Amino acid sequence: MFPSSIWRIFQLAMATVQPSIACTTVSWSESDSTRQALWLTEILGAAPLRIIPVDDTLSADAAYRLISQGTSLLWRGDFQNARQLLQALARRIDGKPSSKKNRKTSPAATAGPLAIFNRYRQQQSQRATLLNRLLIELDADAGIALRRAPDVQAASQAAVGDTGAPFLLPLRALQGFIGAYEWRKKGVAAAGLPDKIHVHYGVFSPNRGEYLDLVAQAPLPATDLAFDIGTGSGVLAAILAQRGVRKIIATDQDERALVCARENIDRLGFSTTITLEQTDLFPAGKSPLIVCNPPWLPARPTTAIEYAIYDPENRMLLGYLQGLTTHLQASGEAWLIMSDLAEHLGLRSPGFLHEAFANAGLRVIEQHTAKPRHPKATDLADPLHFARQAEVTSLWRLGLQTH
Repeated sequence: MFPSSIWRIFQLAMATVQPSIACTTVSWSESDSTRQALWLTEILGAAPLRIIPVDDTLSADAAYRLISQGTSLLWRGDFQNARQLLQALARRIDGKPSSKKNRKTSPAATAGPLAIFNRYRQQQSQRATLLNRLLIELDADAGIALRRAPDVQAASQAAVGDTGAPFLLPLRALQGFIGAYEWRKKGVAAAGLPDKIHVHYGVFSPNRGEYLDLVAQAPLPATDLAFDIGTGSGVLAAILAQRGVRKIIATDQDERALVCARENIDRLGFSTTITLEQTDLFPAGKSPLIVCNPPWLPARPTTAIEYAIYDPENRMLLGYLQGLTTHLQASGEAWLIMSDLAEHLGLRSPGFLHEAFANAGLRVIEQHTAKPRHPKATDLADPLHFARQAEVTSLWRLGLQTH
């Protein structure tokens, strides 16, 4: 773990090498003049169409009516009051809790799993759309000119780099920047690695330890070379290096992920063992071991950050499986780390994976499984609990079919 002073210097240095963020300009009227600021479309999506400045005199009921009508509220009052307003808006959106009678009824008993999942995503999307209409302005140095505002410069620059101009963003997004920054400083312990993995904003965090344990324990078919496809934070490549694999080529097409992986790999002392390449799926050549942990749910992402969770039409999963005949050595193994949550939600049929293996010319050598240990697996209030309680995470050891 870095001392706080060194970490701060490192974060500021990292801001200069962050990928550039696609932006647009938004305008609004304030104090008899037209004001402008940047809007980070790559992270936040479409820019708001109507913005009005508001302050502490605005009631929660009035704010709720405005955001329900499509108006975005640019906060000019006390920062801590903005946080309280956001909570009040969330309570109004969420409404009253279900009746005792309804709470006794399992959602899966009244609707199919896919319908429940689609309704849940729709509700979450609508909720986010409304809450994201409470905006905060940051200046060119990521400062906030509001009473009792925190210092968010380091968290903002770690997430989006140096914008070079004032910008607006939802208060919820700012809270996400701060939370991601704190988790990045704290780090995630992973399967016996000598140091923690520190994850950048927008990169999938390896906080589900069961799949890391599977990779740390499965028998290695070889130790001379491995490919890690879609490396993300670099955690799987690091585990393979820790296990004694002498050369690893880790790929990702996202520049943000590669910056994150480079930082982790260097700090863990594996820079001479692990090579990073920016490419879609496979590097050139063949390997006796190829590992991939694609997004587990075949659904359409609604924001850029959701691409770590959702794999529309199983594109990455099928691309990985179908590319193995070209890149896997004849006697080698391909490891696929995959949850069956999609099957329990009705997003994939129970036989989908085995059919995909066969179509790609692959056979199953062995399946290693583990039950999730994350808090949602035991959260009875989670609308998707019926699926999460049945979820199993697998490491599929695959080989090429022999004829």
